[in-house]
Amino acid sequence: MLLFYNFLLALYHLSIRIFSLFNGKAKLWIEGRKNWQQTMSATLQKGERRIWIHCSSLGEFEQARPIIEALKNHYPGYKVVATFFSPSGYEACKKNKLPDYIFYLPHDAYKNAQEFISLTDPALAIFVKYEFWYHYLTQLKAQQIPTILVSGAFRPEQAFFKWYGGLFRKMLRCFDYFFLQDEISQQMLQSIGISQNVVISGDTRFDRVTAIAADFKPIPFIDAFKGQNKLLIAGSTWPGDEAVLKDCLSSLPDGWKLVIAPHEIDEAHIRKIKQLFDNQPILYSELNENSNGADKKILIINNIGMLSRLFAYGDIAFIGGGFQKGGIHNTLEPAVFGLPVIIGPIYQKFVEAKRLVELHYAFPVNDAAEARNVLEKLVNDNGTREELNLSIRTFMQQNTGATRKVMDRISTEKWLK
Repeated sequence: MLLFYNFLLALYHLSIRIFSLFNGKAKLWIEGRKNWQQTMSATLQKGERRIWIHCSSLGEFEQARPIIEALKNHYPGYKVVATFFSPSGYEACKKNKLPDYIFYLPHDAYKNAQEFISLTDPALAIFVKYEFWYHYLTQLKAQQIPTILVSGAFRPEQAFFKWYGGLFRKMLRCFDYFFLQDEISQQMLQSIGISQNVVISGDTRFDRVTAIAADFKPIPFIDAFKGQNKLLIAGSTWPGDEAVLKDCLSSLPDGWKLVIAPHEIDEAHIRKIKQLFDNQPILYSELNENSNGADKKILIINNIGMLSRLFAYGDIAFIGGGFQKGGIHNTLEPAVFGLPVIIGPIYQKFVEAKRLVELHYAFPVNDAAEARNVLEKLVNDNGTREELNLSIRTFMQQNTGATRKVMDRISTEKWLK
């Protein structure tokens, strides 16, 4: 099975190299890993004590942030090394000052894992949510480096729980502790004989979005654009989401406006969105003291980093990604401000989204017609929205505290001195 695993990884690596000839993200994936040994050797300072935190992409980094902040507060003698698998995560975070070092994770191979762990020499390794790499995990186990999973989430369809999943189950047994998001994940681990050192701690993203809300900084141009109107905030949208929003526009009566913050903000995509909405929208970059967009119904956010604060101005949220394979983006960012959330049909991989749907705080739709029905009900019933707002805020507060549980265990186990 290990030979097959290595073969698949080699095939994947080869395909990325081929794609890099004409795909920007694939090129970043390859370029970011070139001469990684020399880069790390020249960057890491001798004599440091370090903690390694691995994130797949940007979403997992948001889950890691509360942990990193707590580690730096409680264990200032350690440096934090953050690694990313995806270019979208690395490129978005490479200038972030919270971790002391940020690298791409080298391709999972026996020699790479040996060299990376030797260079990093972590006192503790933390994997966030998922991303299980055989050679890294077995090397950590062989070197007796404590390894934990935070905000873990498991589902029956994953390879760990299949007849052919022996190699993947071996990866799980390399972990010293599991901090899980929900009871289903715990039951799935129990089904394969993993019941020790497993705790349901919750999702650290609840802590993250709650901290963002508490540290809210106003956005003056959004205030001016909104005026006395209500706002539908559409965040992290893809073309499929934007087509649904276009069909829903008629469901927004006078006194309501639409703000679209697309996932991709390249010029070509922004231009397509404007054309889709008959060139009605104004861009955020066009707003100024003399033109605040007050006379416009649609605003497109063509920058990065504002979305989490935007939801503070919203009344209803639409979260993108649910009409494509990868699934929806972060539903907790609008929820922390009490917004009911409309999402596409692909959300089952996300524990927090499933919980919001179960509580009728989030509303999955299969097409534009269903989206219009949900939107019209929420728009026309102010009392329902106010009740939802209070209930959702309460739910969010009740689910904070995952970071504290992780830090308590790190202290109890004395993994860090």
